[in-house]
Amino acid sequence: MINIDARTHVKGESIYLDDIPLINGTLYAAAFDSPIAHGKIISLNVADAENCEGVVCVLTYKNIVGENEIGGIIRDEPLLADHHVHFCGMPVALVVAETDEQARAAIKKIKVEIEPLHVITDPREAAAKNELIIPPRKFKIGDSSAAFKHCDYIFQGIAETNGQEHLYIETQGAYAIPQENNALKIYSSTQGPTAVQKAVSKVTGLAMHQIEIDVIRLGGGFGGKEDQANTWAALCAMAAQITKRPVKYSLHRMEDMRMTGKRHPYSSDFKIGLNKDFNIIAYEATFYQNAGASADLSPAVLERTLFHCTNSYFIPNVTATAYSCRTNLPPNTAFRGFGGPQGMFVIEAAITKAAEELNIDRSIIQQKNLLQTGNEFPYGQLVVSEANECWNKATSFYNVNQIKKDIEQFNAKNKLYKKGVALMPICFGISFTNTMMNHARSLVHVFSDGSVNISTGAVEMGQGVNTKILQVVAQIFSIHPNKIKINTTNTFRVANTSPSAASATADLNGKATLIACNEILKRLKQVAADELNTEEKNIEIKNEEVLLNNDKTSLDWKSLVLLAFTKRVSLSENGHYATPEVHFDKTKEKGHPFAYHVFGTAIVTVTVDCLRGIYEFDSVKVVHDFGSSMNKKIDLGQIEGGIVQGIGWMTMEEIIYNANGKLISNALSTYKIPDIYSAPKNIDVEFYHSDKDNLAIFRSKAVGEPPLMYGIGAYFALHDAIKAFNPFAKISFNAPMTPEKVLMNLYASSKEAKK
Repeated sequence: MINIDARTHVKGESIYLDDIPLINGTLYAAAFDSPIAHGKIISLNVADAENCEGVVCVLTYKNIVGENEIGGIIRDEPLLADHHVHFCGMPVALVVAETDEQARAAIKKIKVEIEPLHVITDPREAAAKNELIIPPRKFKIGDSSAAFKHCDYIFQGIAETNGQEHLYIETQGAYAIPQENNALKIYSSTQGPTAVQKAVSKVTGLAMHQIEIDVIRLGGGFGGKEDQANTWAALCAMAAQITKRPVKYSLHRMEDMRMTGKRHPYSSDFKIGLNKDFNIIAYEATFYQNAGASADLSPAVLERTLFHCTNSYFIPNVTATAYSCRTNLPPNTAFRGFGGPQGMFVIEAAITKAAEELNIDRSIIQQKNLLQTGNEFPYGQLVVSEANECWNKATSFYNVNQIKKDIEQFNAKNKLYKKGVALMPICFGISFTNTMMNHARSLVHVFSDGSVNISTGAVEMGQGVNTKILQVVAQIFSIHPNKIKINTTNTFRVANTSPSAASATADLNGKATLIACNEILKRLKQVAADELNTEEKNIEIKNEEVLLNNDKTSLDWKSLVLLAFTKRVSLSENGHYATPEVHFDKTKEKGHPFAYHVFGTAIVTVTVDCLRGIYEFDSVKVVHDFGSSMNKKIDLGQIEGGIVQGIGWMTMEEIIYNANGKLISNALSTYKIPDIYSAPKNIDVEFYHSDKDNLAIFRSKAVGEPPLMYGIGAYFALHDAIKAFNPFAKISFNAPMTPEKVLMNLYASSKEAKK
């Protein structure tokens, strides 16, 4: 089954925020943001802006009816700066005008005097000054300190990962429309409609039942619209509440890049100990997370870093410590992988460091330490592993020994071009690690003509979740998909939703839909049984036919639904699903936080031009653990997109702030993402199928986030190619590995090379 949005996407008929017809009298908003990263506001003069043509009003924190606070986890994030500014791009005032052009022109007339204060951009400096979002957290298993005494080899190092711009095609935005009795309806480009509802409630002082959030679809999210959409919806709501007119704000690209947070950069220390058989005996890691100026989702992102600090390996003695560090950058936020990739990069760097020092192939250490079913993670959950199965299938199916042999021959024959290869196993947990968020609801209506209408908390943002939910309905009712419609995501139809994130959206909302459909199906079967003078167990609905002991009857789907309607049987159901088994005790840092894990192995090959430092990825060959995929086309699209996005993070996407906290890579001319020319020449994906029971919908494992981690292999493939050209290069573990860094590493340690 193809993505149900494919047709309207291709024809340009899909509706996004900017496609919603505007109501007469709509105003436009634009934010005036801080030009400096940290300081005390001495004066703010908006008089000239207020006098500009078309300007209706200029709003500051003083105009907020409710609270000047939108922090979701920690109350540390003002909507509009009051007495201090904490990052370049922090909203200070909101201009509301008759047109978008007039609002943006008036911004330039605002004058602000700010007394500069010390700016922190480095998380290690923030940690040293105890500028922490939350107290440090630590995961432990065994006794790493004692275990190091028994290790034959011990290696230490530093690993750095940069941020990443979400660069969704559709920028942040919202459209707020006043309703009767002071209520508000808000169209928001958000992954978390309930989070927006709560933020607007705080700012406006309205109860949540007066605030309707509606989401048709997003033009991309990647985590950047999980919490950061709250700001723009709250600003529009504030303006609509005050002016009593509809207010819209869609950010321009450079505004979006300047004013929103990114993937969290991390600076990390590692120490790894092995025995003579290359078993990893002990591992210690300290993570310094650059959270930005306020918490946003940083505490939860930090937690997932700890959960994934050992990736796909069993290590009996681990101590992992993490610091969420407050800096004067825009609040960093969720991004595909949610802290997991940052943790995985560090353990892969540690293994690479060990392999280099021991002069062995890093894959020897990797394979030796892969998780086995029954092993224990540092956080206490026992493993149900597919790690070895995926590794073994990848190495045999793609003949990794031949790949390595071909690369050796190529490198021996070529002086100025070198190839590199890296294997990248992954293990990624599926669930919100905040246990209470693992729930969802689905409202199912079967109309008297046999058509079906579905409302869930899932937000469609290109990942195909609506298609998968439609498949659930079609399969349970055994009806044609053209009889089913998936509604917009709306807080008045489905309340108290978790965001569409954590790769759990299809599982949670699909399971809720499954429950609702099964309840309605049970009623319909009973109606059929009564009509046919039999028992319910003898009734089956298949391909829209009602069968009695596998034989056709006079009833079909449509007539049965109409019959149930005439008998006053409910054809609506609200299904509720809460993931069983998951739990976690933060006081002990132990529990069973994940419904299941996704495994896989990628083989990444690259060719480096050693004269110029540029490179191209020849192939990414993957064996991925899909469980029992319910839609291979959609899953393949997620795999391919995730791989390329991960490669971008590891190679070319470089976020640069100067010492004053100003974003330098602030446009698409200075921030580069992979295009068709920088994507791998070839991506092969072999589906690893398993019928093992799991908590995924129809046993079809989540596929949103895990593929991004394959991109980490790109960094180490480049590392391998550089070493092939310059064996004496001392390559620091500092991602992304841009062409500039490649070139510098190719010709590093020249004196040592001459020796």
